[in-house]
Amino acid sequence: MEIRNIQELIRFSDDKMQKILLFDSARYFCDLYCLKPGQEQRVHSHAESDKIYFVLRGKGVFHIAGEEKELETGETVIARPGDDHGVKNASAGDLVLLVFMTPRP
Repeated sequence: MEIRNIQELIRFSDDKMQKILLFDSARYFCDLYCLKPGQEQRVHSHAESDKIYFVLRGKGVFHIAGEEKELETGETVIARPGDDHGVKNASAGDLVLLVFMTPRP
């Protein structure tokens, strides 16, 4: 059985957003994204993959398919294949996301 303690894996860098791999296979990945205030994942897209963001801690401004919305702890959003997507931590606190993507790009 593969088990991860998310609280022990969370880490931040002053330089850039941190991506921490939790699980992966040839079909998907599941990561933690850790963003300090002001950090972001640039807007991009994947032609054939769904990406789901779940906010574990904090608040983030999500850009999905031309729309922007602030989500907070407990909220989730999906970017469908071909949707432009990205996230920015525009708050004063840390942002921690659980991110699933399938199929792997």
